[in-house]
Amino acid sequence: MATHDAISEFLTTRRAKLTPAQVGLPDFGGRRRVPGLRREEVALVAGMSAEYYKRLERGNAGGVSEAVIDGVSRALQLDDAEHAHLHDLVRAANAGAHPRQRARTVRPAQLTPGLRQTIDAMSTVPVFVQNGRLDAVATNELGRALFSVMLDDDRPSPANAARFLFLDPRAQEFYRDWDDQTRQIVAVLRAEAGRSPYDRQLSDLVGELSTRSDLFRTLWGAHDVRRHSTGLKRVHHPEVGDLDLTFEVLDLASGRGLQLVVFSAAPGSAAQERLQLLANLARTESRSATTDRAAP
Repeated sequence: MATHDAISEFLTTRRAKLTPAQVGLPDFGGRRRVPGLRREEVALVAGMSAEYYKRLERGNAGGVSEAVIDGVSRALQLDDAEHAHLHDLVRAANAGAHPRQRARTVRPAQLTPGLRQTIDAMSTVPVFVQNGRLDAVATNELGRALFSVMLDDDRPSPANAARFLFLDPRAQEFYRDWDDQTRQIVAVLRAEAGRSPYDRQLSDLVGELSTRSDLFRTLWGAHDVRRHSTGLKRVHHPEVGDLDLTFEVLDLASGRGLQLVVFSAAPGSAAQERLQLLANLARTESRSATTDRAAP
């Protein structure tokens, strides 16, 4: 994933979404050769020379300051996730110009024994721990039961939410809002690519999905980004039926690059009753498996 190309394509797709009227500029009509704003119009609103902005949009991010990033973000009306993504791309481009500053390969983050114990103790809510590539790193008992379709033994290790969503036909039945999920997952991966441009495993995952899924390739080319922090998951579980679950994502200080995702159902809702049923089923299966292992 060439960072210079990523900057160029990201800025191009952002300005294509805006009209002169949306940024307070007059539109004199006539045929526009490009969708959305022209580069000169972005530069005008951002308060910089057209040549400087053109250079930035070509991917030349050398010496770009915070003030420039803020000005471009303001001109293109970027939201917080997009602003952070642009900042990450510029930082990565500058690091790429100095090989010694490039992020070195780091060991996969591991859960501490204390955190593993805490996750296991959270028995009334599903818990799912993932890394930035959306690999499944750990779950508690109820989390594994909730995502059993994705975490079955036939999946490559580790299981990956994006690979499941785009390449496994069961995903369209599991996720009741599958179309929305595809856009969100790609936007989350795109943001991670900006933060970790030298992650070889992430590059390999993107390459695999781009080759095997036309939809992924199209969505990846849109350069949309989003933060994965809270929301609603609407799933159809094969054992207990439909579940509407809210989720919260927490960055783990003890595991750099890991996120803990906690799911819950509204009190008194049908989803809460079904989640409790799933917890009972998971507990029964766990006890049965323990008994089988202990049998002579």
